Amino acid sequence: MYLSWYAVLGAGLLLASAILYLLHYAIFRDAHHIFIYLLGDLAFMPIEVLLVAIIVHRVLDTRERRTRMEKLNMVIGAFFSEMGMHLLRSFSQFDAACKEIRECLAAGSEWARDDFQVARRRIEEYQCAIGRDDRLLEEMREFLVSKRDFLLTLLENPTLLEHETFTDLLWAVFHLTEELKYRYLIEELPDADHEHLCGDIARAYSLLLREWLSYLEHLRENYPYLFSLAVRMNPLDPEASAVIA
Repeated sequence: MYLSWYAVLGAGLLLASAILYLLHYAIFRDAHHIFIYLLGDLAFMPIEVLLVAIIVHRVLDTRERRTRMEKLNMVIGAFFSEMGMHLLRSFSQFDAACKEIRECLAAGSEWARDDFQVARRRIEEYQCAIGRDDRLLEEMREFLVSKRDFLLTLLENPTLLEHETFTDLLWAVFHLTEELKYRYLIEELPDADHEHLCGDIARAYSLLLREWLSYLEHLRENYPYLFSLAVRMNPLDPEASAVIA
């Protein structure tokens, strides 16, 4: 149906052009003049295609993509505000090697793009050491289950399809939520099952660290006032405070 509508429109435009050319010839009897302008219009057509179909389309596509990314970053900001920072703080409490990465992510107002690249490489090489803590795991279970509907709302957002790494993070957190949802007695879990949960925590923790750093870089470049608050509330710093001393 869509293609047939285009075919009818195209045929109608060609017919209208032919009628106008015939009318021009009937009035002026000057085929030479008609063919001169016809050839000139055809010669300009590749340039018109270059200008409209390639350059203008690329500019509009870039602008549209920038707008979509801005909306996506708003969604990411909502995630970190609602649960991401709390979750990163909880994950770090399970991590016996957290001190190794804490200084790496202690971003400040003086950080430039190179500093973020160095930190990103450190995170890629970092191996966390997730240990067993039944009390913390029970607290995490209650928190994640309480945020399950929020996670589902984020996963239903179509704009996330353009951000694969953040989508992977959401799925990792959602999987951990589902795993913990069906563990009713954390203290009675066997070691093998707890080791499985540690693997799920490590996966979500690793992805969350990467997204947190990317989010900080976005705030640093676009929203310095939000970056300032995020740095002061660094979830890896147990002494973090929003109060400016």
